[in-house]
Amino acid sequence: AFNWTYTLGVGLLDPWRHGATALIVAGDRPSAIWPGVIERARATIFAAVPSVHRQMLRDGDARAARFSSLRHALSAGETLRPVLLEAFTRTTGRPIFEAFGMSEISTYISSGPETPVKPGSPGRAQRGRRVATLTPEGRICDPGELGILAVHRSDPALFLNYFRDGEATQKAFCGDWFLTGDLASIDAQGYVWPQGRADDVMNAFGYRVAPEEVEAALSGHPGVQEIAVTSVPERDGVDLITAFVVPANPETFDPGVLLAYGEKVLARYKRPRKVVVLAHLPRTANGKVMRKRLIDETRF
Repeated sequence: AFNWTYTLGVGLLDPWRHGATALIVAGDRPSAIWPGVIERARATIFAAVPSVHRQMLRDGDARAARFSSLRHALSAGETLRPVLLEAFTRTTGRPIFEAFGMSEISTYISSGPETPVKPGSPGRAQRGRRVATLTPEGRICDPGELGILAVHRSDPALFLNYFRDGEATQKAFCGDWFLTGDLASIDAQGYVWPQGRADDVMNAFGYRVAPEEVEAALSGHPGVQEIAVTSVPERDGVDLITAFVVPANPETFDPGVLLAYGEKVLARYKRPRKVVVLAHLPRTANGKVMRKRLIDETRF
């Protein structure tokens, strides 16, 4: 995957196109340095993945005065949880605008000054783009109906094909629509509500459950710093929804309390049956949680 497209586009090409300055920080970059870097450089935009925003608030001297030059922050690469969005806005007095995309098209959904933030949604299709959700039969979904997020073939930023793999290219399209593999719904105002990758969907008691939905609900618990959810094989034919948690305070975190919290905020079939405590979540180079790697954590 072109995990550098966010950095290249937002960090370098976009500022240069508008005659702005791109700030490059060399050497070690612990999360605690960013409030000071922003303050000293009088930076106007700070772009990062959500985990960096989260760590900066946790480890840095994140007083509102240090962000006085900042117009807003940008986020992409992984899901921006409403709890982090609220904490960042409350601490800095500035919003985070989110972008959503993939290697085949870069970002194509976003929020911004003209697209007000709705917590839990990365925004609407960018101007000039045609985006829809499709049923398995290829029908365009109604507003609010869950389907596969798709981009029309006419989009000038869409990739041409997978290199030397005509079969994969053909499978990626349904008529004139490129299938992203992301589950989502689109509301009547055009806001997109992602529910994770289609191949990450869990089966619980015959119901299909999106990990993103469970993660969003449980991330509201104050004892949770980071969370990822997936189904883990327990015995032949039986998978259990399992929550992998990086606690805000490992010494006081109680998995039973989180399971009880899940009973209040989730339907019975969506609740995790098990909690695994981790020091950190396994991630790809561009910050995405490696769900399949999580299953390995239960085997030791």
